[in-house]
Order: sequence, then C-alpha cells, then structure tokens
Amino acid sequence: MLFFVIEDFHGSDRKEIYRRFRDKGRLKPDELVVHHSWIASDMSRCFMLVEADDATVLQ
Repeated sequence: MLFFVIEDFHGSDRKEIYRRFRDKGRLKPDELVVHHSWIASDMSRCFMLVEADDATVLQ
C-alpha cells in the first residue's frame, strides 16, 4: 500500500534534524520503502511517498 506522509517540525532545530538525516540516513523501519521525499522551502515539513504492506509500520 502507498501512503503519503507529512511530517511537521514544530519547535525543533530544523537544521539539526536535516543534519542528522545527512549523517545517519533515514531512521525508519526496514519494512517501510520511501519512494520519494521532499521538504518545504522553510524546512518546516517533510513530505514522503512511502510503501508498506502493513499500516502499523507507520506508527
């Protein structure tokens, strides 16, 4: 199943979040396949098109 995920970054150091992503990669379950992702120009949100056999992987 495909899912569209919107992740909001409120009250966080956004640059630190993306620095962690650069250094450690995606911190996600192996069962979750990310097909595409992009961020808002102000770095406040991440949009992802993901696939998983079970929706509980997203929780």
